[in-house]
Amino acid sequence: MYRIEGVVTGMVATNCYTFINEETKEAIFIDVSGNVDTLTRVVKNENLTPKAILLTHAHFDHMDAVEGIRKEYPDIEVIIGENDAPLLEDPMSNLSLAFTGTPISIKADKTVSDGEEISLIGLTIKCIEVPGHTAGGMCYFIDQQTNKGDNEDVLTKGNVLFDGDTLFHASIGRSDFPTGDGDALINNIREKLFILPEDTLVLPGHESQTSIKWEKNNNPYFN
Repeated sequence: MYRIEGVVTGMVATNCYTFINEETKEAIFIDVSGNVDTLTRVVKNENLTPKAILLTHAHFDHMDAVEGIRKEYPDIEVIIGENDAPLLEDPMSNLSLAFTGTPISIKADKTVSDGEEISLIGLTIKCIEVPGHTAGGMCYFIDQQTNKGDNEDVLTKGNVLFDGDTLFHASIGRSDFPTGDGDALINNIREKLFILPEDTLVLPGHESQTSIKWEKNNNPYFN
């Protein structure tokens, strides 16, 4: 069985998630900001092995704890969309210098492209690039049908989308930062995310969770 644990942490209240395979005792992080002890508490308490950090995009408030986690878990793999990898290394573009006064430059271990599927902790994860908030913002979609086990669905809550700062409850991400594009963001959400199953649970980078169905029907940017 799998489960998702979330914490709100960092200087701008980022939602950071830990996806856990309870059978293999493996885990992946989705976005990591703020205090490393807070982010790794469940992993340590349950003696889990973290295999990867999936970054939805390169802004500092989603990745400023990467190096701290790397120190604790040197074998962990840091993964980001190929078109956001340059921002991850650039303190101006990733906003770390402007917002914190401390430049952060991180090199990913692996980049992923639009439509690519990756296998981690027994899951198949589809990478969906949705440019607009940043040039290479990546959403990670876990399809219940793709990940269906022999005896039961591995995802008790159905389909899940980790979408960073792309789509929020009744809102969308900002587009006034480097490489942002408001028109592209709206178009890409409509063309790439609103085609997902309507029951998909959307876990954004800030504020409350939502669903594809609710946003299609109620989000003021699309209605």
